[in-house]
Amino acid sequence: MINQQTAIYRILDANLDRAREGLRIVEEWCRFGLNDQETAASCKEMRQELGSWHTLELRTARDTPNDVGTNLTHPKETQRESLEDLLQANICRIQEALRVLEEYAKLYDGEFAAGMKQLRYQVYTLESKLLGQNRFKLLNQCSLYLVTSGVDNIFTVIESALKGGLKLVQYRHKNQDDLVKLKEAYKIKQLCNNYGAIFIVNDRIDIALAVNADGVHLGQTDCPVGLARQMLGSGKIIGKSTTNPQEMAKAISDGADYIGVGPVYETPTKVGKKATGLEYVRYAEANATIPWFAIGGIDSNNIRDVIKAGAKRVAVVREIMNAENPTEITKNLLKNF
Repeated sequence: MINQQTAIYRILDANLDRAREGLRIVEEWCRFGLNDQETAASCKEMRQELGSWHTLELRTARDTPNDVGTNLTHPKETQRESLEDLLQANICRIQEALRVLEEYAKLYDGEFAAGMKQLRYQVYTLESKLLGQNRFKLLNQCSLYLVTSGVDNIFTVIESALKGGLKLVQYRHKNQDDLVKLKEAYKIKQLCNNYGAIFIVNDRIDIALAVNADGVHLGQTDCPVGLARQMLGSGKIIGKSTTNPQEMAKAISDGADYIGVGPVYETPTKVGKKATGLEYVRYAEANATIPWFAIGGIDSNNIRDVIKAGAKRVAVVREIMNAENPTEITKNLLKNF
């Protein structure tokens, strides 16, 4: 049986290596992919700080030939779906390693543990800067937003719409078991990754976290925006449904990244909700200070009226989810902008 102290040294040694390797991967993209000297330098400084704690005492405890974990792997580790997936995987790797270092260092050196905690917070900031910027930039560019419904061929419909140029998908499936929701959300997230699209989960922050979604969309009776921000971090997108100027003002002041404006027309997806009409669209055009999407009963027949009223972005459900050819419908909708 391995001596307890030796085991702790080996844990610290392995996770110092793991954190430094992950930082180097992120640093290389900042340097060569983004030409971002400041962020690359920040990664380098964190690597050097980790190196200062990587003492000979810890290194000599290493026993690679007898390490039972060297042959452990997972299919997801053999490929990356996108550059963002690669960066996210390595940032998560760094964060996990720092958390292990923080906890086990408490049995070794309290100052070491405190240093790892501070580094972990720096990596959270790095994550928000690297991954959040791309999400928010794409959000601002999106004019069409698909909100899903519970159709049998949901994956086929979504991929077909993505082929038509769709760049923003919200997974909403109210009447389904959590396990099914989780599996569907994960699959849709993969599809969105493949097509460079944003993936949002309706209501469920836990599912959004589990599948590493780009954000969540909240209704008026869901989790407050501020609490959602604490749980998701600053790099994730948070949307909020609004039906009147008061709800709009509160959503903006609470820190939502975008809002839904509607329902513009009566829709079966919002049973009992009175339509706001085009008047609220006109109000949003004049007063909203963040991106907003007109939503509710919008289709190919009335989209021009909604745009004429001031909408630069619209969300649809049935027009795409129930379409015979989602690719063509998506292309035609996008032609209106």
